[in-house]
Amino acid sequence: MKTQKTFNTLKKNNLSKFIFLIIISSVAILSFSGCAVKAPFLNSSIVPAAEGKVKMKTDRNKNFVISIEIFNLALPNRLDPPKNTYVVWMDDGNNNIKNMGQVKSSAAFMSKTLKASFQNISSFRPVKIFITAEYEANVQIPSSETVLTTNNF
Repeated sequence: MKTQKTFNTLKKNNLSKFIFLIIISSVAILSFSGCAVKAPFLNSSIVPAAEGKVKMKTDRNKNFVISIEIFNLALPNRLDPPKNTYVVWMDDGNNNIKNMGQVKSSAAFMSKTLKASFQNISSFRPVKIFITAEYEANVQIPSSETVLTTNNF
């Protein structure tokens, strides 16, 4: 009788440990699958003071949410030659370059730091993100003036 009790206790303990390991493994796998990828922009020769990063994560629909934050980005009308806007481009790695939209710029009240931000969703995973200075936001081909770019993700 005592050996049967011991056997049942061991069986329950092993089952509890097994369930615990499955739960821990599942949590670890799920937490790593939703991690965001972060990439800094490389130094710019056109706007040397500009610094920023791109953050990319997947949403529940398996789309790619791309968020950009930039600091010290000069207003486009201060470039030489002056431009009207900054445009974010996505390279998908298959020779497809897509205009993702216009960067929003702002200067905080009583601050000299120029801030810019951008957010968009893509069904394609970008390989590289870059920003150009443009006369119009709705251009289909990027100009040769790449202001900021990332390395490949």
